[in-house]
Amino acid sequence: MFTGIITDIGKIAEITRQTGGEWGDTRMTVHCHYDVDTIDIGASISHSGACMTVVKKGALSGEFQGWYTFDVSDESLSKTTMGDWEAGQSVNLERAMTAKDELGGHMVTGHVDNTSEVLEIEDIAGSKRIRFGSPADIRFAIAPKGSICVDGVSLTVNEVGPDWFEVNIIPHTAEVTTLGKLQVSGKVNLEIDVIARYVAKYLSHMKAQNV
Repeated sequence: MFTGIITDIGKIAEITRQTGGEWGDTRMTVHCHYDVDTIDIGASISHSGACMTVVKKGALSGEFQGWYTFDVSDESLSKTTMGDWEAGQSVNLERAMTAKDELGGHMVTGHVDNTSEVLEIEDIAGSKRIRFGSPADIRFAIAPKGSICVDGVSLTVNEVGPDWFEVNIIPHTAEVTTLGKLQVSGKVNLEIDVIARYVAKYLSHMKAQNV
């Protein structure tokens, strides 16, 4: 589980593909500012909203403190923006939360529901108003003042339209995440609020039972 509070911006250092080998179809290596001695093999880290498992790691000197590697299935590549990632790209990172962590955002699973496109960006008094398209299959869970995770960042929905929603990005969020560099037509990962997901499932079940 995660909180949607980004703790590092990492860089995709390498992407390799392999078929018929000992690991999955795609393997990615990330350079990060974390102390990798505190990251266990098998640990979960959110990469712009997508939870991946660390399989190798090592130390670095220079701008980044360390590196780690994770495998990506074709399913993840097709359901997230990861299929478009390239070496040198910046990604939002968050390590899995612990029981003692402050829950500063909202409960995030790291399971991407769908991708979206940036429709509009407007600078307002130092902040940014960003409008995203809302995929039809998750519109039921996007509500004004509700929570949504965009590229791993916990955000509050400001306004909702028939096929879009808007958020406000304060200067701090723009600086410490990749959201400050978004451009119109750019793609992002979305994860709906986990509470909305289960409420919708419950209501669907009750409707099917004619309750």
